[in-house]
Amino acid sequence: MLQRIEVTMRPDRMDPVGHKTVRRIKEFLGLTVDDARVATVFTVEGLEPAEIDTLITESALHDPVLHVASLGPVAKDFDWCLEVGYKPGVTDNEGRTAAETIALTLDLSAERRKALSVYTSKQYAISGKLTREQACSIASDLLANELIQRTAVKSAEEWTREPGFPAQAARVSGRADDTVVTADIAAMSDEELVAFSKDHVLALSLKEMQAIRDHYARPEVREARKSAGLGEQPTDAEMECLAQTWSEHCKHKIFTAAIDYEDVEYGRRERVNSLFKSYIIDSTRVIRERLGDKDFCLSVFKDNAGVFKFTEDHSLCIKVETHNSPSALDPYGGALTGIVGVNRDPMGTGIGADLVCNTDVFCFASPFHEGELPPRLLHPRRVLEGVREGVEHGGNKSGIPTINGSLVFDERYLGKPLVYCGTVGMMPRIIAGKPSHEKAARPGDAVVMVGGRIGKDGIHGATFSSEELTEESPATAVQIGDPITQRKMYDLLMRARNAGLYNAITDNGAGGLSSSVGEMAEDPGGAKLDLAKAPLKYDGLQPWEILLSEAQERMTLAVPQDKLDAFLELAEEMDVEATVLGEFTDTGYFHVTYGEKPVAYIAMEFLHEGVPQMELSARWERPRVNDAGLGALSDVGDQGELLQRMLGRLDICSKEYIVRQYDHEVKGGSVVKPMTGVAADGPSDAGVMRPLLDRKEALVVAHGICPRYSDLDTYWMMAGAIDEAVRNAVATGATIDHMVGVDNFCWCDPVQSEKTPDGEYKLAQLVRANRALAHFCLAYGVPCVSGKDSMKNDYMGGGRKISIPPTVLFTVAGVIPDASRALTSDFKRPGDAIYLLGTTRPELGKTEIAEELGLSFDSVPQVAAVEARERYRVVFRAAQAGLISGCHDLSDGGLGVAVAEMAIAGRLGATIDLDAVPRAGLHADMPAAALLYSESHSRLLVTVRPDDAPAFERLFAGQIAARIGEVTGEGSLIITHAGRKVLQQPVENLTKAWKETLNW
Repeated sequence: MLQRIEVTMRPDRMDPVGHKTVRRIKEFLGLTVDDARVATVFTVEGLEPAEIDTLITESALHDPVLHVASLGPVAKDFDWCLEVGYKPGVTDNEGRTAAETIALTLDLSAERRKALSVYTSKQYAISGKLTREQACSIASDLLANELIQRTAVKSAEEWTREPGFPAQAARVSGRADDTVVTADIAAMSDEELVAFSKDHVLALSLKEMQAIRDHYARPEVREARKSAGLGEQPTDAEMECLAQTWSEHCKHKIFTAAIDYEDVEYGRRERVNSLFKSYIIDSTRVIRERLGDKDFCLSVFKDNAGVFKFTEDHSLCIKVETHNSPSALDPYGGALTGIVGVNRDPMGTGIGADLVCNTDVFCFASPFHEGELPPRLLHPRRVLEGVREGVEHGGNKSGIPTINGSLVFDERYLGKPLVYCGTVGMMPRIIAGKPSHEKAARPGDAVVMVGGRIGKDGIHGATFSSEELTEESPATAVQIGDPITQRKMYDLLMRARNAGLYNAITDNGAGGLSSSVGEMAEDPGGAKLDLAKAPLKYDGLQPWEILLSEAQERMTLAVPQDKLDAFLELAEEMDVEATVLGEFTDTGYFHVTYGEKPVAYIAMEFLHEGVPQMELSARWERPRVNDAGLGALSDVGDQGELLQRMLGRLDICSKEYIVRQYDHEVKGGSVVKPMTGVAADGPSDAGVMRPLLDRKEALVVAHGICPRYSDLDTYWMMAGAIDEAVRNAVATGATIDHMVGVDNFCWCDPVQSEKTPDGEYKLAQLVRANRALAHFCLAYGVPCVSGKDSMKNDYMGGGRKISIPPTVLFTVAGVIPDASRALTSDFKRPGDAIYLLGTTRPELGKTEIAEELGLSFDSVPQVAAVEARERYRVVFRAAQAGLISGCHDLSDGGLGVAVAEMAIAGRLGATIDLDAVPRAGLHADMPAAALLYSESHSRLLVTVRPDDAPAFERLFAGQIAARIGEVTGEGSLIITHAGRKVLQQPVENLTKAWKETLNW
């Protein structure tokens, strides 16, 4: 029997969610409604009526001070009632939590707990004159994501007769559909092989399908399969497992391809055998060799996250992931799984790391986008709101501080947003007598899955993310994360780790058990898995779905048999589900059954090494740009009004609205907050925190991202991203000599084809970006320790293709030896001298000023790495000596924006003389607008107390550094050029301009 409990705000209380809904209906849909009251509906199965009454009487599901709970409808005096709930089988975190609460309140037996189900929905009672079409639009276009949710839309009269919709029972018995289907690929033509891959969302090429067909045709393979009780042709589970393991998402086939690279500009041609090995791995290897005994890297490119030394007793690990495709379909669910998913990477690194902090970077189309959207795409404002909320819920509810992040806007992210989420973890250097960054499953170890149950959500996630987004992209790829379940699992794992109860651990990420067990089995040489033992969210999954599901909050462990009982007892004590699914072996095979029924029998070598190497062609020819010339900046009108417009641009304006919704103080270690200054509303260059509260060492997390420059040259885009990340870290006090990098490439499809006729050019862009990564990591001595690529960020639909600009997020983690020497970007006091470090050049191509004025320039900002490296080292020495009172990097918007941001943060004025700005000798006559808004890299704006100025200047003797102004208490920013005042703006006006764009 299904019974509904409706909970809403008391009539005498303001309904903040209802008010927000009214506002969003107006902002998103342009519709005006008078009021909205929101209720949460709990549909309960498995209780007696008297027990339902007890729940209401004892306020088990509501706060009696704020809420009213009722068995009957609570909505009154409305015109339309809309109800939104999850479709059957979709993860319902609130419902699961409610079920646990009910079981505790009623003290239900274990048997009755199994019989209990709770489904939640949201009810919106809306007052206002709406047509049915408008009411349905509110439900489908604003309140629900029809991929994973269902809606009921009824007038007041209809609602009175039949409120809401009945929830569908989904009682779990653990039964699966044990059907195993054979794929008869031996008889397929090439066309049929391609069609088979497409129809089953395998994302395998013809060459890869042929490799699988040929492998299964080998006599020794057929004989081995016969001994395992399988036929000659692959099963559905084997095809799915190979597709997942070989997917672009997991295998990074483009990065490991053999590339014929032609540079038309210089008439050169060469063969690159694996971008990953040639540029990323090799540059890190060279840096580590140079460091010798001072090498601070511990584990690179072989685990879920890269590990490096932090103190003599502790190490840190860092990983940054993307969740672009899922976030395009379901922004909230995709982003939530992005953050909780990357949290599991440090959990599964080495023997397991404590979670220290999160970082996130989002790339969207303009939230003010106008015009009709292509099929399947959501409005960018809705994507932004959903992603923000998803990452917020994942991080805040997990108790992990978010200390760094940013937003980037470009209309080409309409087809696919980019959602980067990163996590830093920490481990004692030695755990249970062994180095904590080392692990290995051993033959005989039990395969134990802990955490959440398995469902259809996330099936084909890896292969789906390896293709462009289309109108037909599968809804099953969308997952819903559950941070509460994950937190309980995390607490269990840390206790089990410290007790030495397991030998190895990894995340059930892309590909689920197929991925985690398949990867862990490489060390012992095999594994045997019984899928019939796997706990399911609901009935009816087929074996291949159980094997491939990416349902969240799950980890796989290798537990020695003599410690298995202790581990399972600890899991039961901490209320975390743990299930033994099989054991690791040394047979050389990944052997999967469902009970006694054989499901898969794949040679480990073929699974991991059988994918054929891609052969690709790349051709670089520099794009031609009509350069407007510096003269175009000689007359830009009112400089003060222009600066305000620049401060209001989407990539520059304050993101305080977003930042305030993330908890950066939890754990109590924050040193430099995301916002800084006298009103705590100025921008920080990086996040700084102390992971060990009894130590003075601080962790710095910073990043660089500048995709606009890709339109001119991805080499300098990559160089700029690296320099910006390093520069941001240095600007907060970090040393460049103890810093690691994480590269995250997000690219449009770079493989030449009928649908990608410019694939050779896009691949050449990728080659150039990788070369820059190697060159500038080597120059700075910053080794990459981890990374990720996402190579199919295109949208195809409605006769339209939308490709993202080639984008690289470069994240750095660094160290400040003494947290008390950390720097912030705000002006501190009148009288402080202002110094500009670095050379300003007329590098205006694809800069913010060029975009604002609609001008084209061909001079993309470049990086002089050796000069910059030495500057960063001296800045660190000056910071350690206490000579710097404030420091801010120059990036988007150049000097004009940087000095305005420092003034806003400190609520102090400044006088700036542009004639004192260091510039290249050939460009002495740069117009004021060029000096103000050039985005030349490697520059820092520094404030110094008057008494410290002589020592500061001695330290920077021989460096490019000039005193260009002074902090004032006048409350205005005054800028002069060629002996005359060109700008005078009250800081109050600048603050308003900077804040109002996203002040929602």
